[in-house]
Amino acid sequence: MNHDKLETIIHSLLEEIGEDPKREGLIKTPARVGKAWEFFSRGYNQKINDVINDAIFHEDAKDMVIVRDVEFFSLCEHHLLPFFGKAHVGYIPNGKVIGLSKIPRIIDMFARRLQVQERLTHQIAKAIQEVLNPIGVAVVMEGRHMCMQMRGVEKQNSLASTSAMLGQFRKSAETRAEFLSIIRK
Repeated sequence: MNHDKLETIIHSLLEEIGEDPKREGLIKTPARVGKAWEFFSRGYNQKINDVINDAIFHEDAKDMVIVRDVEFFSLCEHHLLPFFGKAHVGYIPNGKVIGLSKIPRIIDMFARRLQVQERLTHQIAKAIQEVLNPIGVAVVMEGRHMCMQMRGVEKQNSLASTSAMLGQFRKSAETRAEFLSIIRK
């Protein structure tokens, strides 16, 4: 990422909206915004194997593993505004488990890209499916979208829920219901 080019773009944006980029409070804004965008978009430069960092272990575990209430934020690709909320991820092991801290890291890897919540939910589920080959994977995300709250319909209390169910979670209503009851506690 070209930091100097980002700064130039932000400087031009400030001028375009009628601000003075030389004003005391805005002098360092292009550099700060450039640095922020490097962070917001770092997921484009991450690879799943680097994120997991060999934290997959052979285990005989057969019961559902759930990591719930993982806070996330991303940027809406339509308006470049944030959306944020909680992600709930579950899987049924098939001889392998993943270090629990890697699940939030996988969420962040995909969230640090321009996104729609629907795609983000499925990318997380597919990544876990690919690295673990579990019996099933379930992901539910609940997000508040600034593009709906700050502009357009301006609905401050709206919440978007998305889900991705793979394997046993898709096939079995009972398995899906167990997961959904656990994440609602």
